Amino acid sequence: MSERRSSWTLARFAAPAIPISAMGLPLVVYLPEYYINSLGLSLGTVGAAFLIVKLVDMLLDPILGGVMDGTRSRFGRFRPWLVIGTPIVALGTFALFMAKPGVGPIYLWFWLAVLYVGYSMVVLSQTAWGAVLSSDYQQRSRIYGWWQGANVVGMILVLCLPPIVTGVFKGDHLDSVRAMGWFIVILAPLTVLLAVTTVGEPSAAPRRGKTGLKQYAKLLTRPSVQRLLVADLLMGLAPGIAGTLFLFFFERMKDFDKTQAGVLLLIYFIAALAGAPIWPMLAKRVGKHRALVVASVVYAVVQVTAVITPPGNLVLGMIVLVLAGLPYSAAPLLVRAMMADIGDEERLESGVDKTGLLYAIVTGTVKLGYALAVGVFIILGALGFDPKTPTAAGDAALVGLYAFAPAALGLVVAAVVLRYPLDATRVAEIQRQLGARDAAERDAPAAEPQAHVLPQQVPAPGPAE
Repeated sequence: MSERRSSWTLARFAAPAIPISAMGLPLVVYLPEYYINSLGLSLGTVGAAFLIVKLVDMLLDPILGGVMDGTRSRFGRFRPWLVIGTPIVALGTFALFMAKPGVGPIYLWFWLAVLYVGYSMVVLSQTAWGAVLSSDYQQRSRIYGWWQGANVVGMILVLCLPPIVTGVFKGDHLDSVRAMGWFIVILAPLTVLLAVTTVGEPSAAPRRGKTGLKQYAKLLTRPSVQRLLVADLLMGLAPGIAGTLFLFFFERMKDFDKTQAGVLLLIYFIAALAGAPIWPMLAKRVGKHRALVVASVVYAVVQVTAVITPPGNLVLGMIVLVLAGLPYSAAPLLVRAMMADIGDEERLESGVDKTGLLYAIVTGTVKLGYALAVGVFIILGALGFDPKTPTAAGDAALVGLYAFAPAALGLVVAAVVLRYPLDATRVAEIQRQLGARDAAERDAPAAEPQAHVLPQQVPAPGPAE
C-alpha cells in the first residue's frame, strides 16, 4: 500500500473534487443573492436557511464517518459512499440552481438539506479514500496535493463561467447561475465514475471495535488531533474572512472597479493552483508540520503587505495576490496528509481503524470555518462600516478585519503546529510496528489483536525528514 502512485492515477482519484469544489463557491457567493434578488425570498429567510442547514449538517459527519469505517464490501469502504452521494449532489444542485420564481422557503430549506447530505457523503468518502491509498509519510502529501489542486481547478473554472456566459453567449445573470448548476450536474457523475472504476481501494482489515459518536468524541481529546483541528479551522477561517471582504477591500481601499477586483480574485486562485505542488515538495524536505508553519507565516506577512500596497496599482495588486494565493493550498492538503498519519497512530494504539471518523473531524472543521466567516459582516457593521458611506472608523474596521485579523490567525497556526509530534521518524516507527503486528496476525489469525503503545522515546529527526 506504500507504493508510489502514478500522477495519472492521482489525477483520476482527484477528479471528483473539481465539480464538488465548483459547487462550494456559488453556494456562498451567487446562490444566496439569486434567491433574494431573482426569486424574491427575504434576506432573513435565505440567510437563516444557509447558516442553519450548514450547522445542522455538521452533526451528520461523525455518523457518516462511523458508518464508513464499518463498511466492508468488495468495492471497498469509501468508494460505495462516493457513488451513493453523487446522485444526491446532482439532484440537489439541479433543484437549487434551476429554481424559478415562485419557490418558497420550504423548497429552499429542503433542497439545501438534500444537497448538504450528498456533499458530506462525497467529500468525506473521497478524502478518507485518499488516506488509504498509501501508508507512506511523503506520498500522502502528494496524494492530497493532487486533491487540493483539483479543488482549486474547480473554483477557477466556476469563476470563469459568468464572464463566458454573459460575454460570449450574451446571457444574463440567471443564465450564469444555471450554467454553474449544469457544470456540477454533468461533471460530478462523470468524474466519480472515472475515479471509482479506474483507481482501486486497498482492502480494509477485519472490523474490530466500534466507531461511533463516543469514539468520535474521544478522538477530539488527542493532542495531535486538537493541534490539527486548530490549524485547519484557523487556516480556513483566515482566507474565509478575507474572501468575504475581498471586494469591499479592493474596491474601497485600493480603488479597483469590480472587473479589476474579479481579475485579482482569479489570479489569487491561479496562484493557489500553482502552490499546490510546492507544499508537498517542501514537506518532503522539512516535514509536513514545518511546511505548514512556513505557509502560515508567509500568508500572515503577505496579508499585512496588502495594506501598504498603493491604491490603483494593478500590477502590484497582482503580485500581492499571487503571493497570498500560494499558501492557500497548504493547509487543506497538509492537514489531511497529517490526519492519515494520526490514523496509523490511532490504529496502533487502539487496534481499531478510525479513518472515517478522523476525516469526519476535518470535514466538520471546514464547515464550521465557513459558518464563522459569515459572522464577519456582523462584526464589521458593529464597528461602524457602511457599504455605501465611507467613514474613518468603518474603513479602519475593514482594513483590520481583512488584513490584520487573518494575519494574526496565521501566526497562531504557526505557533500551534510548530510542536506537532508526528514527524517522519515517528511515523516510520509507527509503520514498522503496524507491519510487524499485521504480519503476526496473518500468521496467527485466531489470536486476539492487542493494542500497542508507542515508545516514549523516539530519535529526533535530522535536518531533513
